[in-house]
Amino acid sequence: MINTLLDKTKGDRWIWLIIILLSLISILTVYSATGTIAYNKGVTVEKYLLYKHVIFVILGIGMIYIAHLLDYKYYAGISKILMIITIPLLLYTAAFGEHINDASRWVKIPVIGLTFQTSDLAKLALITFLARMLTRKQENIKDVKKAFIPIMGSVCVVFVLIAWANLSTALMLFGVSILLLIIGRISIKQIMMVCAGGAVLLMFIVFLGPRAATYKSRINSFLHPEAQHSDKTYQADQSKIALATGGVFGKGPGNSTQRNFLPHPYSDFIFAIIVEEYGLMGALTMVVLYLVLLYRCVRIVTQSPKAFGALLAAGLSFSLTIQAFANMAVAVGLGPVTGVPLPLVSMGGTSILFTSIAFGIILSVSKDVEENNSSKKIIVGEIPAMA
Repeated sequence: MINTLLDKTKGDRWIWLIIILLSLISILTVYSATGTIAYNKGVTVEKYLLYKHVIFVILGIGMIYIAHLLDYKYYAGISKILMIITIPLLLYTAAFGEHINDASRWVKIPVIGLTFQTSDLAKLALITFLARMLTRKQENIKDVKKAFIPIMGSVCVVFVLIAWANLSTALMLFGVSILLLIIGRISIKQIMMVCAGGAVLLMFIVFLGPRAATYKSRINSFLHPEAQHSDKTYQADQSKIALATGGVFGKGPGNSTQRNFLPHPYSDFIFAIIVEEYGLMGALTMVVLYLVLLYRCVRIVTQSPKAFGALLAAGLSFSLTIQAFANMAVAVGLGPVTGVPLPLVSMGGTSILFTSIAFGIILSVSKDVEENNSSKKIIVGEIPAMA
């Protein structure tokens, strides 16, 4: 059975290796980081980890496998369905979602009782939908009415609905959308108009939105930490302590002390725990893994024979790597505190599953590239030698 699964496993082998390595790092780090929360819940770390993380990691790898078996061309039709579901779901979340940490980002799933972050679905839906629209509108890509307005309408609606409660995710998604527009040959003049409109929306949300006070506080704490009360910079300070005490090789697995002080050591600040336990070498390993992932994805983009496959792989890979470096930047103090998880490493059920689907779609495009290259070799090999 294992041999059969391996035979059916296609796509870039380096990306598969990165997936396995990130999953192993995730299990080891979350095991260490969840000690305090497990104690507060009155259960052992093993029991808490088994039911809350390892199962999702295994499910995630399963989702990658299933998603990569499906021909990526089918995701064009699926993206339309996802967008139809996503917009009402984001509206519902804004109005009736679960309020956690003063933000309405989650919807409780009936029966099982788990919370579901709708922005995870929205990211996947918008990127796949943009890839589909840009591919289908190539003949009229410079036409404002036929291409620009329909494409940007979806971007702006999703951006506003996510930014209302989750500005950091919305900004990253907007940045990925701009990159896709550039790759998709939208005119630079139109892209500049989009950026200007996005800046206006951003200012409105930061200064007049429901979380305006939180956003302004975090920006001020980042720009002027010395002028802030220690409560405002607590998370960033504890993260810096973890980084400073990690040294070159770290304290060793399971020896973190800052996990007892950081509010979210298993999700938002998991990179700080990695640096504390594995040191500079652990930090460099994480950076290299995500850079290699980006490089392998760019190779897929450049080799993809179809525009949709190239745009799909580009959008999803940019989304994953930008999110990864945003998480690491916050942990090392290069950006204001946000609630962005480290892809495939941070604890979080829906985040892992949707990240896994994104990896699966990238591997599906990679599989198509491999099959296309193989068919070319066969055709070339069948050409008789010149006399």
